[in-house]
Amino acid sequence: MRLPLLAPFVFGLVSALALPRATKYDGYKVVRVEVGDKLVEVETLIQKLALSTWNGGAKAHSEVDIVVPADKVAEFDSEAADLDSRIMHENLGFSIARETDYQIYAIGSANSTWFNSYHPYADHIQFLNDLRNSYPTNSEIVQIGNSLQGRPITGIHFYGTGLKDTKPAVVLHGTVHAREWITTMVTEYFAYSFLSGLASNADIRNLLNKYDFYIFPVVNPDGFVYTQTSDRLWRKNRQTTSGSSCLGHDINRNWNYQWSTPGGSSADPCAQDFRGRAPADAPETVVLANFVNKLATSAQKLKLFIDYHSYSQLFMTLTANNAEYQSLARGVVAAIKAVYGTVFRAGPICPTIYQVSGSSVDYVTDIAKAAYSFTSELRDTGNYGFVLPASQILPSGDRESFKEMSFGIMNKNAAVLNAHMVLREVYVQDIEK
Repeated sequence: MRLPLLAPFVFGLVSALALPRATKYDGYKVVRVEVGDKLVEVETLIQKLALSTWNGGAKAHSEVDIVVPADKVAEFDSEAADLDSRIMHENLGFSIARETDYQIYAIGSANSTWFNSYHPYADHIQFLNDLRNSYPTNSEIVQIGNSLQGRPITGIHFYGTGLKDTKPAVVLHGTVHAREWITTMVTEYFAYSFLSGLASNADIRNLLNKYDFYIFPVVNPDGFVYTQTSDRLWRKNRQTTSGSSCLGHDINRNWNYQWSTPGGSSADPCAQDFRGRAPADAPETVVLANFVNKLATSAQKLKLFIDYHSYSQLFMTLTANNAEYQSLARGVVAAIKAVYGTVFRAGPICPTIYQVSGSSVDYVTDIAKAAYSFTSELRDTGNYGFVLPASQILPSGDRESFKEMSFGIMNKNAAVLNAHMVLREVYVQDIEK
């Protein structure tokens, strides 16, 4: 369903009230440990103290980022004395409080100052409305269905001249995992940079005349709201599971394709990567799948899909068995590095980060038949992790931009660069065909 305007009062007061902030992480530390050849020692420590990790389980000759509760810091420090480690967050509660010092958003001001701060969920909806109202000829709000708790999964559709809904579709997802706030801001910056540059930049006009863009900055709204009101590090949706007191399904392990492939997800409802009891039993997964299926069966088809996550600075393909994909991914990371030296790594998902099953990129590639699909992990590589300071939002964009390639579009963030770099190759190939 497409709507010309979303009434802001539906989502509560915008900007006027501060959200309640959870303080459960006061005194917590986040520590990066170099595992080296001490895998058994590190795993034993994590299990003994029942600690959680941010970047998957410990692996030999890699790093693991460990969250240490305040009441276990002394014991952890003693047990880890012989391990090579460094502090990411000395006081995680303080870091979260600083990150959630939201800048007040003035309704109607969809401009670059938006990216100076993180924002409450209601403000994100308002920003999309304001962006649409600023460019009504070339954009519209889209609502594709509701979350478990009834929040509309909301995006912005933008396009060039001619009939909309007829050109090949580009779809971007952000905030699949609720705690990955930088992905919300980066996908919104993508939309803002395209629409604000449309009048003055011929290359943007060329892209929008060739493709329709559908940007969904928050595809897990219930989880995202929960990170802002109760638990900043919440990952999943807010779904119950029969027989368990643990909440949440990982909607990026819940898609109805290769759903229960061994090693790619968990059957434990308490696990961060719990896949659900059945394929697509999460309402959000159903809504997202229905939308890409609709595009796949329409005249548009699905040209490009990128699923944004954080953190690790990666640009990943589904498989290693496609030379064109690997070439595109290497081109993206080379272009990012060429500007300010920011290093992203390219490669297939499984060996580059970890095995994943029931994911959106699997489904979109093999069921919805997208011509191209990628997963990107945004900043950083372990200084801040999920709790990335607001000062990193614009640098995540401008400093990862590449001005000569990707049609010379200026002031792009990592998301814009990634999609442009891929689109540049796709665009050239279409011309040559």
